[in-house]
Amino acid sequence: MRLSRFPLATTKETPADAEVVSHRLMLRAGMIRKLGSGLYTWLPLGLRVLQKVEAIVRAEMNRAGAFEVLVPPEVPAELWQESGRWDKYGPELLRFKDRHGREFIIGPTHEEVITDLARRDVRSYKQLPLNYYQIQTKFRDEIRPRFGVMRGREFLMKDAYSFHMDEADLVREYQNMRATYTRIFNRVGVEFRAVKADSGAIGGDRSEEFHVLANSGEDLLAVSDQSNYAANIEAAETRALSTRAAASAAVERVATPTQKTCEEVAALLKVALETTVKLIVVKAREGGLIALAIRGDHVLNTVKAEKHPRVAAPLTLASDAEIQAAFGCEPGFLGPVFADGTNAVPVLADHAAATLADFVCGANLAGFHLRGANWGRDAAEPETADLRNAVAGDPSPDGQGVLKLVRGIEVGHIFQLGKLYTNALKMTVLDADGKEVTPEMGCYGIGVTRIVAAVIEQRNDDKGIVWPDAIAPFRVLICPIGTDKSEAAKATAEKLYNELHTAGIEVLLDDRGLRPGPMFADADLIGVPHRVVIGDKGLAQNQFEYKRRDAAVAQMIPATTEAVLALLRA
Repeated sequence: MRLSRFPLATTKETPADAEVVSHRLMLRAGMIRKLGSGLYTWLPLGLRVLQKVEAIVRAEMNRAGAFEVLVPPEVPAELWQESGRWDKYGPELLRFKDRHGREFIIGPTHEEVITDLARRDVRSYKQLPLNYYQIQTKFRDEIRPRFGVMRGREFLMKDAYSFHMDEADLVREYQNMRATYTRIFNRVGVEFRAVKADSGAIGGDRSEEFHVLANSGEDLLAVSDQSNYAANIEAAETRALSTRAAASAAVERVATPTQKTCEEVAALLKVALETTVKLIVVKAREGGLIALAIRGDHVLNTVKAEKHPRVAAPLTLASDAEIQAAFGCEPGFLGPVFADGTNAVPVLADHAAATLADFVCGANLAGFHLRGANWGRDAAEPETADLRNAVAGDPSPDGQGVLKLVRGIEVGHIFQLGKLYTNALKMTVLDADGKEVTPEMGCYGIGVTRIVAAVIEQRNDDKGIVWPDAIAPFRVLICPIGTDKSEAAKATAEKLYNELHTAGIEVLLDDRGLRPGPMFADADLIGVPHRVVIGDKGLAQNQFEYKRRDAAVAQMIPATTEAVLALLRA
């Protein structure tokens, strides 16, 4: 492709509304243009990258034995009402009516549609297992679209759905998809991790996310420093750090007239924050309230908490009035030590909080806290559970090493749904004995557009994008210098361009006649992996200047097509 005929629209200016690197660089490199809030037009340069990601995804899904389909993005409301998600999904679901008043949605995901397709066509165990996938535009009405295509409202997604006669076969296909996703991200050329995850609105018993590692990632991940253990912070397990020491101090009430947070109390009393306990009072599943006890330096994990059988879902904080009525005290001075020795409110303690001895907590009296409190002596022994976010230095749940926290961008998610949707939509098939059984189901998604942005977040420098070869818009950029004066440079560039093109290399020739500075700036910005500079000075020594986009310096190579091809194949 000749740049003089290619609609490249680069700019030096950084867009004011672009908050993350990928958004800034995609706009500056002329990959996308904003149409409306969370809506982007893909320009030719960006579309080439997007289509390469799509091709890798399609090739590996086909290799894995899945079958591609394409269903309408518009979904009749009846299917979502049948599954129960019509009322649960919330305002992110774009709903509309046709001219006859019939309700529809624009699908953010297609579990119901594919299950409906399967229940119509699949009658016998002989037709299973079956895995359908599609690569299609989805829409989620994000309350605050941001970060360009990273969190837009419209996006391209690969979603796959598998059906199985039993759980064992579902587990087999889940592992097949896990291996498939690993191949996909390896082929794309990014550093990634598969992490244990919460299933969220999709549902199911087991799920894992695939994250591109990047400092700008929205998701916090806990990974072992000595093993393959990795989990999203929402799902990272924590355990008691040690056994509880014996009580060594008498409990005493101390004045804390304006200090309500653990940080403020610890500073006033000159004690370590990790020796304090805070109570977070929430609605209980069976009615009433329950108090969650967390160490002062830890953060409540709301996902873990609302999954506990004693906690109401969704997690709902008690009101100030409810707390006052239950504790006889305003929030900020609450603790697990009750005056009459019985728990006015049941206490559920995180493992780490339950191992504390001689801790500081609220006195259930405005303006006062307790120092030297102990479980079993001053406060009733609590029921314990994993309720907090993991922190750096926690033991890895698999017993190997300790956890460190890294940032990631979720680009894929795989689920074992079980019978969640097949039960809801009453899908059955006949088994070998002629009996009707409900199939098991899996679900496997990849954010195709998000991969493009995530790669940029991981692979960039102060000059622009650094594409991996597999998804770069072009592999080689030829930059001839001074072609208005040098017929030799022009002719050599044309010859190299034609020979690389014949060899099947995606090559871009910058024939715009620019000076070296602007030409190289555009080259670095759009991130083509290999650059060949041709000028009289090099040709006088029968050399080209070659530079990999991710290399610090250029090198001189023989001025032949074979030398360039050898570097591309290395």
